[in-house]
Amino acid sequence: MAERPTIETERLILRPFTMDDAPELQRLAGDRDIASTTSEGEIPEPNMAKQWIKIRQDRFDRGESVDFAIIHREWGVLIGAIGLGMENKQDESMQLGYWLGKQYWNNGYCTEASHAVLRYGFGVLGLHRIYARHFTRNPASGRVLQKIGMKHEGTLREAFKKWGKFEDLECYGILKSEYTYSND
Repeated sequence: MAERPTIETERLILRPFTMDDAPELQRLAGDRDIASTTSEGEIPEPNMAKQWIKIRQDRFDRGESVDFAIIHREWGVLIGAIGLGMENKQDESMQLGYWLGKQYWNNGYCTEASHAVLRYGFGVLGLHRIYARHFTRNPASGRVLQKIGMKHEGTLREAFKKWGKFEDLECYGILKSEYTYSND
């Protein structure tokens, strides 16, 4: 079992999930507003937090993803999750995904965590490209991606079916050559 990294920022600690996180993870992810803006696998299904946490380690061990619990440094509490997932190893690219508990929205935490994960992806993992997608009806997520320097690459019309309804996806990406570490 490989050891997963921990990253510290001014206000946050990004660390591996532990089984002790399961109750708060379940509570935060159980909010319908959070669940409605994420795709399957990004958050645990009801009463499945411990299994979801175990899968994060398994995926890291296989080199498929690296996922972090977002911990508020001052309060010491879990406020969300962020990670990078790989679809095809030969492309040297990974998809950024994140979510925060609703009570932590609009404080810049996602932007701060995303900058740290981009730095990790390009600097430590040696990625060539990092990309992200969000539902068109969630423009706040798009603003985070713009703030971290990602470029809008297009819209995939009705590309994802969420709760029986087709959703448009906004696609963003950034290349290592475009990322400036001064953004941190």
